[in-house]
Formats: sequence, structure tokens, C-alpha cells
Amino acid sequence: MTAPSYWLHTLGPLTPRPPLDGDLDVDVAIAGGGYTGLWTAYYLSRAAPGLSIAVLEAKYCGFGASGRNGGWASGLFPVSEEKLTRRYGADRAAAMHAALADAVDEVGRAAAAEGIDCDYAKGGTITLARTPAQLRRARSAPGFRSAAEASAICGASNVLGGVYSPHCAALHPAKLVRGLAAAVEARGVRIFEGTQVLRLGPGAVSTSRGVVRAKTVVRALEGYTAGLAGHKRHLAPVYSLMIATEPLPAPDWARIGLARRETFSDERHMIIYGQRTADDRLAFGGRGAPYHFGSRIEPSYDRVPAVFDMLRDTLTEMFGIEPAIAYRWGGPLGIPRDWMPSVGLEDGVAWAGGYVGDGVAAANLAGRTLADLISGTESDRTALPWVGHRSRRWEPEPIRWLGINAALRATTWRDAWERPRASATRPGE
Repeated sequence: MTAPSYWLHTLGPLTPRPPLDGDLDVDVAIAGGGYTGLWTAYYLSRAAPGLSIAVLEAKYCGFGASGRNGGWASGLFPVSEEKLTRRYGADRAAAMHAALADAVDEVGRAAAAEGIDCDYAKGGTITLARTPAQLRRARSAPGFRSAAEASAICGASNVLGGVYSPHCAALHPAKLVRGLAAAVEARGVRIFEGTQVLRLGPGAVSTSRGVVRAKTVVRALEGYTAGLAGHKRHLAPVYSLMIATEPLPAPDWARIGLARRETFSDERHMIIYGQRTADDRLAFGGRGAPYHFGSRIEPSYDRVPAVFDMLRDTLTEMFGIEPAIAYRWGGPLGIPRDWMPSVGLEDGVAWAGGYVGDGVAAANLAGRTLADLISGTESDRTALPWVGHRSRRWEPEPIRWLGINAALRATTWRDAWERPRASATRPGE
């Protein structure tokens, strides 16, 4: 079995669990064996040990974004606190961000409690400002740092300032998702891999291997939601690609910094993201790959040579290095039409997702929230503004294809317009 990411490759060959073998009756059926589905199973099995729970996964747990992402457990949310305040009020907006910040710590607590060594390191995150336009955006943000302070964290070129947040941990995402799968299995949750979910609704999940009847059905498919019957326009699968270098030598790390394994990005419009891995590589990713007509998802879309080249060139420009690239990979993430993630339960069908790439910690919070909703427990989590939210559907094709790819192109142009024409220099040079 070929591993689709550096993270999964480090785990060695994976032996899939057996698929579903005919029809099944359970209390809760969960479609999707990534973070959302597994955290839901984890907290639900703790809250109600007597429930029978089945997780249904088309490939194997962690095959999707949970085993391919940048390894940021962050308190980031794709909707700003200002927008949340306008929609839901200051108290609920603050509660949303506080809950996400706590989720960063909860991931570490739960991993430690279950003996999951996922290279968790809570060093925070730094968003660098490296052009005058980026600096103007950064100055008004909480956690702003001067050029010297930001460069002391991450020694990139042309640092003019930065925004630091303590609410982020770097981790090994595949170790986390595979360890979580083992933990829920130990609690009596049944996991069926190699079992593709075809459609779901109140009371039943139809799969490639049989029908699972359940009192509660959970949709936790994230970027793969579009492949589910009747859900083509719920979440747009947009690709994010990554590279990982060979381990870098100590002199490079002395210049680059990230001594506490802080994650890093900058204020450009086209998102980039990186971390220093536990084995001293740079794992670095970014957007820019095209959206594919009809929300299609294909293995060939995981690799776009031009984007991989851009990512490597960006590392060279940022850090003055020309690293050997050991791994290249990618995969789809789920984007709702209004960029607002959601969690809910209605008529026996629960759902969570649409994290827009910030799902490692958010999925943990979503799993705890779904466990509350399914067990009928009122809590601070069930009152958060994303609970019960319904994003409007994406436009039909070809409007969807034209709009998403036009936005990607416009984002590239905006960054090019803001880029200084002068050559890059390192801090202090």
C-alpha cells in the first residue's frame, strides 16, 4: 500500500481493518474515519459506554486530510471574531475562539491520556509580515510582534513584524489519527475500513458492503462529502499540497529558529503553512492547486508539479536554503460556501466539518460537541455559534468551477501586486 503523505510513510505499511460484512444494527453509525468521526466515537464511548458505535471508512483511518495535513493543532477559525460578533454577539464569538484555544490543549491531553506519541509540541504560531502591505494588516492584530521579536522566533528573510499566538501545537497528524483509531477500538467501537459510504439519511447508512441501521447517523466526511449522494454542493473539495525536506543540518536550524517547534506562515493572501518536524525537517504546504469541475476527487490531483516547485522556491526565498525535497503530496479539504464550519444534529442525522483547512483542533471540539448533542447533554459547547449553522449550497457547475478558480487566480495576483521588487535580504544583512 503506497502512503499518500510523508506522515503516513513514517508509520510503515498499514494493514487495513476488515470491511463491513453485510448488514448491521448499531446505536450510532459514523461515516468517515478521520479526526471528526474518531473524536466523536472517542468522546461518545466515554460518555455512554453502553452505546454500540460503528465507524465506516472507505480506505483506512487517516487516509484523508487527517493523515495529510500540516500538523497544526491551532485555535484558528476561518471566520474572524469580528464577523462572528456581528452575527452572534461578542459573548458567543469570544466563546467560540476560547473553545478552540482549549481544544489545542485537549488534543494534547487526550493524546497523553491514551499513550499516543504524536510529537505534540505547543510552541504557538507566528504569522510573519514580510512586505509593507502585510505589515499594515499585521499591526492591528492581537499578538503583534516587532521585526526583531518575530525574527527571533522565525528567521525568515525581510521580516518587518509578525503576529504570534500561543494557541497552536505542532504534531504528527498520522500518528494522532492512527493512535486515536486504536484508542476507540479499545473502547469497543467497531471500525470497518474498505467500506465506502454511498448515501446516508435518518436511520440508515448505505455502503458498498451492506446497510448499517442506526438511531443516529453521523456525517464526518469533510473534503470527501461531495462524493456522497445528494451532497455534491455541500462542501467544495479544494486541494492543498505539501512538501517535506530531508532533515536539515544544525547550522540551518540556527538561522531558521523555530526552537520550540512554532508553526509559521506569513500574511500573504495565498495561504502557506509550515512546521519544524520532530526529526528536523521542514514540512511546508500551501494552496494554489485548482478546483476540479464537478467537485471531482482523483488521486492524480494530489500532485501538481508547478505547486510543488512554488513551495520549494518559497522555502528558498524565505530561508536562503535550497533543501532536498524528500516527499511531495496533497489532498482535498472541505470548504463551505460561507467559510463557516458547522456542527449539528437534526432528525437523527448529525454532521460536522467544513473546517477550511483548520481542522486538527476544531475536529476535536466538534467531536466533543457531537457527543453532547447525541447523548442529549446541554453544555457550553452546544451553545457555540457553529452549532446548527447551515451554509447555503455552492452554485451549480460551471459557475462553481469558474468562481472558485477565478478567486484562486485573483489571490495570486494580489500577492504579486504586493510583492516588493527589491531583492530579498535576511534580517541584519
